[in-house]
Amino acid sequence: MSGRCSFETSGRSHGPARQLLSRLHPFATLLLLTIIPHAAIGADEPKSKDAFPKGEILKFTFDKSAIFPGTTREVSIYVPKQYDGKTPACVHVNQDGIQFNAPAVFDELIHKKEMPIVIGVFITPGVVKATSAMALPRYNRSYEYDGLGDAYARFLLEELLPEVEKKKTADGRAIVLSNVGNDRCIAGSSSGAICAFTAAWERPDAFRRVFSAIGTFVGLRGGNVYPTLIRKYEPKPIRVFLQDGSADNNAWGGDWWMANQEMERSLKFAGYEVEHRWGTGGHSNVQGTEVFPEAIKWLWKDWPNAIRPAQGSPQLKEILLPEENWKFVAAGYTFTEGPAVNAKGEVFFNDVPNSKTFKIGLDGKVSIFISDSKKGDGQAFGPDGRLYAVAGGEEKIIAYDAEAKPTVIAEGFRGNDLVVKNDGGIYVTHPGWDGKAPSQIWYISPKGEKKIVDKGLKFSNGLTLSPDQSLLYVADSRTHWVYSYQVEDDGSLTQKQKYFHLHVHDTADDSGADGMRVDRDGRLWVATRAGLQVCDQAGRVLCIIPTPNGKISNLCFGGENGDIIYATCGDKVYMRKVKVKGANAFQPPFLPAKPKL
Repeated sequence: MSGRCSFETSGRSHGPARQLLSRLHPFATLLLLTIIPHAAIGADEPKSKDAFPKGEILKFTFDKSAIFPGTTREVSIYVPKQYDGKTPACVHVNQDGIQFNAPAVFDELIHKKEMPIVIGVFITPGVVKATSAMALPRYNRSYEYDGLGDAYARFLLEELLPEVEKKKTADGRAIVLSNVGNDRCIAGSSSGAICAFTAAWERPDAFRRVFSAIGTFVGLRGGNVYPTLIRKYEPKPIRVFLQDGSADNNAWGGDWWMANQEMERSLKFAGYEVEHRWGTGGHSNVQGTEVFPEAIKWLWKDWPNAIRPAQGSPQLKEILLPEENWKFVAAGYTFTEGPAVNAKGEVFFNDVPNSKTFKIGLDGKVSIFISDSKKGDGQAFGPDGRLYAVAGGEEKIIAYDAEAKPTVIAEGFRGNDLVVKNDGGIYVTHPGWDGKAPSQIWYISPKGEKKIVDKGLKFSNGLTLSPDQSLLYVADSRTHWVYSYQVEDDGSLTQKQKYFHLHVHDTADDSGADGMRVDRDGRLWVATRAGLQVCDQAGRVLCIIPTPNGKISNLCFGGENGDIIYATCGDKVYMRKVKVKGANAFQPPFLPAKPKL
């Protein structure tokens, strides 16, 4: 640099002192540059970073992605000297290739046993090559990095990391990577940082340690929603280190500096392990490189102890029991739906394609209740103790007594889901999927008279009543709304309102809202693609609870005390004990407490 001279020795910069050294006796110079620095470092420490055992860097080009078709990218693999080629190594993934002087940092920290033996995988963003000299390539960086959803995590797990394991070092050591999330860290800066967080957020089973430098948690491709989602989702087992500077970007997509602080506050609010270093710099890797060694040591602290999820935000603590998680009930079905609970707390559900209805006893045992349900779908118990079910295969509503003896209640339309009031009136949704009629809501009076009480929803699906049975809630699956109607004495519906505002997964065009139930405090529980969304009576999502397999079509509150959620999740059924109790429409209406406005 102009006006400045640097002098490197033993890994330390002596810069302007060079002029002084040039005037000293040669022996004095030798003393200052070798003997004294060596004594200061200590005999058991290397003289410079170059003296730490240096890992090997392997490089290859990857152009075989099906998830990001047509892309080409460069990959660098750091393999530490201490790696034996046999024991599965911990993994560090970084976007935008090698950053933060990571290989040298790893050399030092692994040597000092301040991090485990880690193989680093440094990946550049994908580029779709131009078709000619007169065309531009397609640069996938923003698409891959800024976008939410699990695509990039799947790219790493299904395509890139398996390719890494095909490589060998110069001396023939195989690359064997741990597939345990607790053994994996992912990092990046700017868009690469939000990409790292998204991979861990979507797949905490695969990545649990995140380093984010100048993270782009702004409105480029939806990343600005993370601070809200973090506060609402049941916490994931993730540890996060954030870095940013007050002079970071303030542009059309948002304010990076404020967004990173909001991320840190949200993570703390939800009880996550989070650390941060704020500075005054701009949108560069200067401070990120400075704090990287500290961040990596913190992220790997107490390894191999597992990173555990926190208890979550206050609204989650109100409904979830910390010692209770989802438990497996049954599997082996094609598609489960229609969970319904009787007065005893026994739960009944359908395997729709196979036309079978199953019963879950209070002892947890599952047995067949109806051997041919006529493609039974949504169902609910009535005040008379019978199970009312939509028989989609015959376009009927059928009621079954305790011995599964059927009685046809109504026919002439193909329903989807239903709810039975305490007075015996029935509401049924007809989504309109067959194209013969638009989406409709039907009402069947206690006398068996049927009529259409609403039209116009895009795809009416799950429905339920408020605890006082004065309001009917109907999910419009192809939007992000649950509608609210006032229920009149004759069963008609008034005061129609798009009321409950649901979260939509970034990879979906709609919420996919399906089955719904209310608890005795008036909360609405909605099965959606994003998980089980729990709303307050004012129409706001309080929290989101994922299921073990990421699927849910419907739910009910079962068990003797009505405090166990039973969830139909594709081919499986799960259960979870909670702090709250369900409100069943077949029971007398009651008035819940007023919502907090």
